[in-house]
Amino acid sequence: MFLVREVMHCKPGKAGELVRRFKELSALIEEMKVGQPLRVMTDVSGERYWTVVIEQPVESLEQHVQMTRQTMTEPRVQKVMAGYHDFVDNGRREIYKLE
Repeated sequence: MFLVREVMHCKPGKAGELVRRFKELSALIEEMKVGQPLRVMTDVSGERYWTVVIEQPVESLEQHVQMTRQTMTEPRVQKVMAGYHDFVDNGRREIYKLE
């Protein structure tokens, strides 16, 4: 089992919009039955302000790749996530093996 975590540093004032979109994405993932819902988090204190983190457990890295392909070709997901890069300065993906 793995935990995939996306850490995004948003432009000032844009974290709330990104959170809204990821919550919608999470609901679509659950509705499509392609994976577990996303856990969406924002910073309370930390190295940088306006940080949004999403994480999702997956059984395997192959499952993560397959789920990503399925969701990103879904028109409803494309609509929800359209232009989200406009809210983000930079980010990174972290993948952890759950022991």
